[in-house]
Amino acid sequence: MVGQSFVKLLLSHSTDLYNDYGIKPKVVACADHKGIVSCNQGLDLDRLLNVKKKKRSVIQYGSNTDTSGILDVIENIDAEVVIELTPTNITNGEPGKTHIIAAMRSGKNVITVNKGPLALEFPSLMELAEYNRIAFKFSGTVGGGTPILEFAKRCLRGDRIISFEGILNGTTNYILSKMYEGLNFTQALRDASEKGYAEKDSTLDIDGYDAVAKLVIASNLVMNMKSTMSDVVRTGIRDVQRTRVMNERKKGNAIKLIASCDGKNLVVKPKPVSTKDPICVDGILNAVTFTCQHSGQQTIIGKGAGGMETASSILRDLIDIRNMIRS
Repeated sequence: MVGQSFVKLLLSHSTDLYNDYGIKPKVVACADHKGIVSCNQGLDLDRLLNVKKKKRSVIQYGSNTDTSGILDVIENIDAEVVIELTPTNITNGEPGKTHIIAAMRSGKNVITVNKGPLALEFPSLMELAEYNRIAFKFSGTVGGGTPILEFAKRCLRGDRIISFEGILNGTTNYILSKMYEGLNFTQALRDASEKGYAEKDSTLDIDGYDAVAKLVIASNLVMNMKSTMSDVVRTGIRDVQRTRVMNERKKGNAIKLIASCDGKNLVVKPKPVSTKDPICVDGILNAVTFTCQHSGQQTIIGKGAGGMETASSILRDLIDIRNMIRS
């Protein structure tokens, strides 16, 4: 879904990309779970989208079908950037981790929205990127289309971030928002599933693992920590009772799954937040407040998921890499 959204963005923004940034991207290979299609002269993106939509696989694109393995294509194809979009696996990071490492070792810049490899091996991947002198971009791993990481690293440059906390998972925030309205956990989860916000297996979300992965990535990049998922104290929302939510509501609070980092401790747990607090957002929104030494508290709010929103983060990273290459 994200890959298709990204191709749609390339098509719809082609004129602006060229006029504003001097970018005229050429997609030379594309893979899905059934196979790979490649063309050194560039694939026809309209045709690629139509084939994927109608025939469910890029392998039906035509005579450009590549019989090589994906690693062979990553390592040997003539390309400047590899965009890695396989599903998140927080157990061992595969196959995304292997794809990223292969791209780096072959001297290609990498963009990913896959949280797994970064949550498990952030320090080593950053070292490998630096060793191979390539750009490694992943702004979509935290906040989707909302530039949470970019906001911290760029907009707050010149100040020192002391701590940060916020809502990093839209699914749990939607569920807790519905519980604030009066539903119990089971009813709220069912509603989230019907709306398409929760997966059939929602364990990663409701047990806090997705928020943990994002917190690890943010703490490493923003606070220069050397943390992994095992360093996070985690409590999900599965055991949050409606009575607790209603009691906090009477006090002017809402229960939210909050991920926090103070430079030493990493915690993900549901806790009461004042409804007047900027991070107390509803629905599928994400919100993070950074506390800085000089400028105080700064909050960024936005959608944390969605195909087109996440695709916009890939395009943002691609523009950054283009500017880096140019300079």
